[in-house]
Amino acid sequence: MEPTTLTTERLLMRPFAPEDTEAVYTACQDPEIQRWTVVPSPYTRADAELFTGKLSPSGWQDDTMYSFAVLLRGGGQLVGALGVHGRILPGTYEVGFWTAREHRGSGLTTEAVRAAAHWAFTTLTADRLEWRAEIGNTPSRAVALRAGFRMEGEQRSALFNKGTRHDTWTGALLPADLGLPGTHPHRPARDVSGAL
Repeated sequence: MEPTTLTTERLLMRPFAPEDTEAVYTACQDPEIQRWTVVPSPYTRADAELFTGKLSPSGWQDDTMYSFAVLLRGGGQLVGALGVHGRILPGTYEVGFWTAREHRGSGLTTEAVRAAAHWAFTTLTADRLEWRAEIGNTPSRAVALRAGFRMEGEQRSALFNKGTRHDTWTGALLPADLGLPGTHPHRPARDVSGAL
């Protein structure tokens, strides 16, 4: 897919580029990012160079991972990272993100997730966007809830991170949750009484 740029009221979201290396390296020194995400730990400058110079661009080229640098509009300061990648089921994608420490609690990541969801539903023709986080990552869960994800439960041993399998919270967002049409009909489950 051609690299895409998204804008919101406060954000510019564009593919990562080599000029983002230093900002990514600095942000990923945060122990919380290393703890809750799958970035390497310790996080080296070489890791940042690999991500911004090779992994992110190749994800766009081969349609496996769409990684966005989330930046403040106007100033260009790195707020965080957001990625959308396909899952096993057709039309199903997963979103993941991290936020630089100084921008947490500002609502910027929720704004970025909503923009990425709209893009996934309209451009990628996704019918389902999933979110997963290790149980205990309450800030990530709060972002997902504010972005409109419905929590669907817990999955045992669903995340492999730094040599250990972890249980996760899971949630999903559907096009209809944003007032958008899906590409395929959705038949919600009914309880035994026939009510939704």
